[in-house]
Amino acid sequence: MSSHFGIEELRENQQGRIAWAKDVGLTQMIVPSLDGPRKPTMDDVKQAADEYNKMGEQAAKAGIQQGLHNEDFELSMVDGKRTYDLLLDLIDPKLVKFQFQVSTISRGYDAAEYFTKHPGRFISMHVQGWSAKAKKVMAVGQDTLDWKKIFTAAKVGGIKNYFVEMNLEMMQASVPYLRKLQV
Repeated sequence: MSSHFGIEELRENQQGRIAWAKDVGLTQMIVPSLDGPRKPTMDDVKQAADEYNKMGEQAAKAGIQQGLHNEDFELSMVDGKRTYDLLLDLIDPKLVKFQFQVSTISRGYDAAEYFTKHPGRFISMHVQGWSAKAKKVMAVGQDTLDWKKIFTAAKVGGIKNYFVEMNLEMMQASVPYLRKLQV
């Protein structure tokens, strides 16, 4: 079982949050973002990665898998490089796994490409359709993404859990497509 935890709540009381997670039966604690500056420097990214590696170490000692989602800070750029790519290089793969937000395709982050480029680094993904034409989140199967390719690559990436993240109307429209999809 998995849940999101804000980086601030881990900074303030990681041991308390780990205890709560264990008490309710969670095995994964995912942080949506490391909440660094909007225009980070390389030092900002290194500092964030170092801090999160230490948090991952504490979680691992308690039998919890620490994870990182890709929002805000992770979508920024540093010296012409994606912060997310830098974090994949700086964060210890033994301590932290990644959760991929598929709709970040809107910003050039291709899930299938990341999964095949970084095998075993991912633990879960948020499934959201994306329409390149309409430039918005859509029901899965009514979008412009190649879901067969994404789900096939997800196996290489290490994905164990899929979270369909959208409103109820889009969810209902996505279910028939997802049930028929054979990978």
